[in-house]
Amino acid sequence: MKSALPPILMVDDEPNMRSTVSELLMDDGYTVDLAESGEQAVEMLNEPGNEYFMMITDGRLGGMSGYELLKKAKDGFPKMRVIMITAFATPKLAVEAIQNGAVDYLSKPFAPEELLHAVDRCREHYDLKEENKTLRARSGGNSPIYQLHQIVGDSPKMIDLRKFIETVAPTDSTVLILGESGTGKELVAGSIHHLSARAEKNYIRLNCAAIPENLLESELFGHEKGAFTGALRTKTGRVEEADGGTIFLDEIGDMSRPLQAKLLRFLEDGSFTRVGGNEEKRVHVRIIAATNRDIVQAIKENDFREDLYHRLNVMQFRPPPLRDRGRDVVTLAEHFLVQNCEKLGRAPLKLSTAAEQKLLAHQWPGNVRELRNVMERAAIIEQTDEVQPESLPDFELETQLRSSSGSSPEAEVDFQLGFAEAVASFERKMIQKALEQNQYNVNRSAEQLKMTRHSLRYRMQQLGLGNNSKDSGGGDE
Repeated sequence: MKSALPPILMVDDEPNMRSTVSELLMDDGYTVDLAESGEQAVEMLNEPGNEYFMMITDGRLGGMSGYELLKKAKDGFPKMRVIMITAFATPKLAVEAIQNGAVDYLSKPFAPEELLHAVDRCREHYDLKEENKTLRARSGGNSPIYQLHQIVGDSPKMIDLRKFIETVAPTDSTVLILGESGTGKELVAGSIHHLSARAEKNYIRLNCAAIPENLLESELFGHEKGAFTGALRTKTGRVEEADGGTIFLDEIGDMSRPLQAKLLRFLEDGSFTRVGGNEEKRVHVRIIAATNRDIVQAIKENDFREDLYHRLNVMQFRPPPLRDRGRDVVTLAEHFLVQNCEKLGRAPLKLSTAAEQKLLAHQWPGNVRELRNVMERAAIIEQTDEVQPESLPDFELETQLRSSSGSSPEAEVDFQLGFAEAVASFERKMIQKALEQNQYNVNRSAEQLKMTRHSLRYRMQQLGLGNNSKDSGGGDE
């Protein structure tokens, strides 16, 4: 039954329409309050104790019009979702309704299934908001919301991934998440926490690549007053904030070796000392770590401690790259379209067959993050009710870059250059392209190039690049 949520407010000046729609909705488990005019609807909305999770209104009403009612409702109750129905549908009126906040626009006569489908979408949105509100209350509002159902995809690899999360989450085992940037490592980490017995405790995220090396130890373990210049007061570290809960160490492959040694000690028994302090402290937290680096290669290059790797690698997850997930590309694209259309306040978009084919043909070097950005663009610029290929980016350049290794050397190499000069020329172009695509953000460029921030900085200096680059980092995994 769906009657546990607040009722729907149905507004129509025709008794038969009010009766027909209310019976249809009540048969499907909803409760419905009826108003025969816009004025009466405003009174009911403002009456103390009344709460409605959505409103359905005719566009033409005696007295106040449905469009005027829509504006008043959105002004006073901006989070309430509104569906507009009318027998006088025109493109201009539909645009006006959507621009003023309606989430859907139905023309009379409409099929019962069409209305129920629109109402159910509003119900799903309401349920998700309530679920998120509950989770935020549990975590004091400081923790992001992650749920297993947010890991979208029906490919065998994603089904196995969700099953593995459900198996590992209830334990206290340390987790290491490996894989390319943009595959959803942060979502996996958050889902593990929120399915664990620690779900009501803090979930703390720390991006090791986004914090200067000389400050990362203080951020992680805290510091005492006067420990260094600028330490004007004692600071609690993130591990203390996470006591009893989970700490997610993102981009752990960029952590310096001296700090790796201190983290290894912490992993052994949960003990640590604040920077500048002598008192040994102890907490009980679950560690989830992630990196997009080739961790084995990092160990070979002496950038990462092998003993720390084995201590972290109790349970290993490796979310698959998007190019290996088949039609999950289309499923995810539709998912992001729904999100972006709701955010923009426009009617839901579908994918045209040609757009689907274009999406499926792309290799997605940026994985899910790249697809999300592509669908945000499409939701903004598409003018029809279906996403056309022209509203998607031109993937040809990326395809050429990925396939260049398979093309003939004669087509790619200028033999007038020496070998070292040719390699430097190619490297310069590749780094320049990554910097341009990421607005000269060094952290994101390094992720795309699958190298550390420090290595990229060094190569940029050697190649004379990067006067406009920015070191501000972060970003979701």
